[in-house]
Amino acid sequence: MSLITLHAASSGFESARQVGVLPSDHRSHRLHGHSFVATVRANLPAGWAAYPGGEVTALGQCLQACTAQLDYRLLNDIVPLPTDENLARWLRDRLDVPGLEQVGIQSTADQGVDLDRHDQAHVWRRYRFESAHKLPNVPMGHKCGRLHGHGFEVIVHANQDAGGRDLSIDYDHLDAIWAPFHYQLHHKLLNAIDGLENPTSEVLAGWLWARLKDVLPELSWVTVYETGSCGANFNGSDYRIWKELTLDSALFLRHAPADDPLGHIHGHTYTLRLHLSAPLDTVMGWTVDFGDVKDRFNPIFKALDHHPLHELPGLDDCDTAALSRWVLAEARKVLPQVDRVDLYETRGCGAIAILGGEGPALPI
Repeated sequence: MSLITLHAASSGFESARQVGVLPSDHRSHRLHGHSFVATVRANLPAGWAAYPGGEVTALGQCLQACTAQLDYRLLNDIVPLPTDENLARWLRDRLDVPGLEQVGIQSTADQGVDLDRHDQAHVWRRYRFESAHKLPNVPMGHKCGRLHGHGFEVIVHANQDAGGRDLSIDYDHLDAIWAPFHYQLHHKLLNAIDGLENPTSEVLAGWLWARLKDVLPELSWVTVYETGSCGANFNGSDYRIWKELTLDSALFLRHAPADDPLGHIHGHTYTLRLHLSAPLDTVMGWTVDFGDVKDRFNPIFKALDHHPLHELPGLDDCDTAALSRWVLAEARKVLPQVDRVDLYETRGCGAIAILGGEGPALPI
């Protein structure tokens, strides 16, 4: 497997719009506004930034220069049909950035569109339900063997370009499809539902996929958040899980110029997300136990959290690209299923080290 490093940046903007192609009684047909977040990921060539390690800052500046043209504006004056997908295309066409892999528009915390390098636009919408479950096949004493509950979240990802509609897939279309699933899952014991006798995150993602695909042929991924920091993805063939952590660390960038503040000691509260890919264990119903992920990774976490990162042995520099590659290499020594590491120094700004499949772009 070849290692790919993507740099990521995000930028917010406040704008109004109306989507006139929608029916006149649709709420988005009327003039309204959003706090948008634009995201970008790029496989940047060496030497693109002013200095090694300065890529995230430079990428963020490029994105901000584009979103500044949209900030506090009526988007219809700029983009005739300002859907999330068309806004992502507008940004992509104006970003003077090599190696663009993904441009996203998040119009609310619960919906958005991600445009990939193949020009495929994946719309996503987040749903929530409150349910109880237990895992019947775990070892004696495992906490998940006891009856407990979660505030689950599900993200439905669909490929708009496969829909054949003028507007592709409207968020209301996804809402209508999701409604019966909410009724079936909300305030229920999942184990009592046919097919969910062993309701791990992976099994739940696969259960939803099998039923959603029949009514939403454009479905590309199902994402299940069991908690705010862990969950599973399924695309009809591959299961992926992730575990998210935060760490507070000090650093400086070795290659930053003397007059650049990043060359001085500073710090971040990082968001670190480990992604793992493995076949589904048909007895346990999971790929890897989330508890095992946490326990095995804990020594690495402790070496990072509340420490000066520039003192880590074997680390070339402390930029998020170098750090994510270092974490990926160290994590695979104890968790060979890890094939991707996301590391963000601020919201949506950081780097992603990938050895395997990238999976869906989770909301920031």
